[in-house]
Amino acid sequence: MNDVVIRRATASDVAAIVAMIADDQLGATRESLDDLTPYLAAFEQIDADPNQLLVVADRNDDVIGTLQLTIIPGLSRRGSTRGLIEAVRVAAPARGCGLGSTLVRWAVEESRIRGCTLVQLTSDKSRTEAHRFYTNLGFTNSHEGFKLKFS
Repeated sequence: MNDVVIRRATASDVAAIVAMIADDQLGATRESLDDLTPYLAAFEQIDADPNQLLVVADRNDDVIGTLQLTIIPGLSRRGSTRGLIEAVRVAAPARGCGLGSTLVRWAVEESRIRGCTLVQLTSDKSRTEAHRFYTNLGFTNSHEGFKLKFS
């Protein structure tokens, strides 16, 4: 992993990021590389928000991993700020060599640097391997999550 650079994503990385998000059983049903317009619009919003950090893992100018870190100021826990890790993905050819751990550890440290008192994430209930992965990194399964979808 010494040849991997974690850097802020650019608009030119969006297609590679979407491809990684789409490359699993859940993403394949929700994502499409046919039209990047909505993804590029979302990228512009993310990139303009100082509390959002979309990063990629880059190896020799090849995007092989990604995650989004959101910094959330709050009143609970005595006015604590928390980091929220989302959309952790590693490209298929780069899986199994520790890149996912490197990305998550990077996000944890970045959250610490930004003054967060905790880091949280959610994982779909069907992703049992991901649950083991996060547990092995020291996360605890402490909450139930709920979603309300809009059509």
